[in-house]
Amino acid sequence: MNPVVEQVTARIRERSRQGRADYLAAMAQTREENPPKKRLSCGNLAHGYAACGEQDKQTIRLMNSANLGIVTSYNDMLSAHQPLLDYPEQIKAVAREVGSSAQVAGGVPAMCDGVTQGQPGMELSLFSRDVVAMATAVGLSHNLFDGVLCLGVCDKIVPGMIIGALQFGHLPTVFVPAGPMPSGIPNKEKAAVRQRFAEGKASREELLEAESASYHSPGTCTFYGTANSNQVLMEMLGVQLPGSSFVNPEDPMRAALTRESVLKVIAAADPASGIRPLCETVTEESLVNAVVALLATGGSTNHTLHLVAIAAAAGIDLRWQDFDDLSRAVPLLARVYPNGEADINAFQRAGGMAFLVRELRSAGLLNENVHSLMGEGLDSFELAPQLTDDGRIAWQHNVLESRLPEVLTGVAEPFDQEGGLRVLQGNLGESVIKVSAVKPEHRVVSAPCRIFHAQDDIKTAFDAGELDRDVIAVVRFQGPKANGMPELHKLTPYLGLLQDRGYQVALVTDGRMSGASGKVPAAIHLSPEAVDQGPISRLRDGDLITLDAEQGILNVNLSDQELAQREPATAPRDTQNLGRNLFANFRQAVGGASSGASSLDP
Repeated sequence: MNPVVEQVTARIRERSRQGRADYLAAMAQTREENPPKKRLSCGNLAHGYAACGEQDKQTIRLMNSANLGIVTSYNDMLSAHQPLLDYPEQIKAVAREVGSSAQVAGGVPAMCDGVTQGQPGMELSLFSRDVVAMATAVGLSHNLFDGVLCLGVCDKIVPGMIIGALQFGHLPTVFVPAGPMPSGIPNKEKAAVRQRFAEGKASREELLEAESASYHSPGTCTFYGTANSNQVLMEMLGVQLPGSSFVNPEDPMRAALTRESVLKVIAAADPASGIRPLCETVTEESLVNAVVALLATGGSTNHTLHLVAIAAAAGIDLRWQDFDDLSRAVPLLARVYPNGEADINAFQRAGGMAFLVRELRSAGLLNENVHSLMGEGLDSFELAPQLTDDGRIAWQHNVLESRLPEVLTGVAEPFDQEGGLRVLQGNLGESVIKVSAVKPEHRVVSAPCRIFHAQDDIKTAFDAGELDRDVIAVVRFQGPKANGMPELHKLTPYLGLLQDRGYQVALVTDGRMSGASGKVPAAIHLSPEAVDQGPISRLRDGDLITLDAEQGILNVNLSDQELAQREPATAPRDTQNLGRNLFANFRQAVGGASSGASSLDP
């Protein structure tokens, strides 16, 4: 086993010892004191199955088979979740075939970062993760369920669902995805139109045509952002069936995989099956495996928040330094936009998760002592699903080499010797940076800064020609306490154009970038944030900042004394539009970015 992976796993296990023990004890107590259905009164049960058909009523009341709780994020505005409309009926039909039952336990909100990008609604996005977690818990609180199926795909929804489900970790849980939409126009072509629009060289109609040709049908967006990173992580955590992530919604295999998911969780509901419940599936080892896969594929920076919060919900203390240390030991094996020109469908054609796991495993980069709905160990993670003539799933070891080596490569010939995420530290605090999409010549930037308090102000400065120089854009008061930590992906075309013009350009912010963070170096999630009077609040226009992603440094060229003596800037006036005022308590309760930016106390 790779010594870095072994050491990081061991130290996480050691510092999590008490928290993990407390969590597992709580799950054991729940199982003992509140076993599913068994302690419900007749009135409780009657309410719980009143709307069911006679067959399901009889099945539930006998209490000798599994009743599954479905938590769904279906809506028909969000392309990734629109295919979930018919999943509950599919699940119920499969459950009935084997003498079990299923009910929709509840729905969770599912907002789209693509729709709210650059809009006021984005200030609700990160907190929607915690709302999803609570909504998941509300649905499962009826204690009618022997197993859980989570129907979710996108950015905050999947992390929120698993955080909520971990409060019911005594139950087996499976995530059932819907898959990506078929490929549209190449992502590089779309990005080029965005940059031309930023320059005033493309019309709004041309831009809308390009965007519509990219995001064009039901299914997940095809770039490798947070949504598709979610899928990789759920497979690596053992709560999503191997190879199920990137099958298109209309592929006949999609329904067969959903069927297989139902059968697996029903089997796991029987204690005699030996399949572990969720609390024993999400472990220190499986979380490290998830981080390794994230790094090896150049995944979303948002998971430096989400994985930390997921770990905390399971009593595990995962830290940014763990990401950084693992990143220096894990090679980059995938080139999917924004880390390359291909999309996630190409990743799947190349060999997908089965090939990725096989390569990482061959290099000793994965913990072997893990559990999943498929059983013990990692052998099943290398299996690829195949559709049989009778419409069922057969699991096969048939991905022996990459079919598209320019998209997915082996550990012998990686695209980079290191993974895609690093931690930056210095007198400005601690932040993370995604370097897998940043060319080596752009990874070290030293330039005067320009201060902004809103991303729209960068467009104004850009249009006025005020940024045609070496510059580090500092966008502050974008942290979780200030305004919910919105993504700042809207900045990418403008900063990218400046970089293309030959300037040294970077971004420093206490906010987030999209999972589609691209070619411009961006020190994000900076902590402490400006609203807490972190050093970023004391910066002024013209201060010389050095961002060195190679050495892990983020410094302003000021003495500690001079920086401390400056008056911190005042936060801009609080806005109260598009429902933001309802989240005031979240902003007051939220923790820092390095601790997962969570308002919950699991």
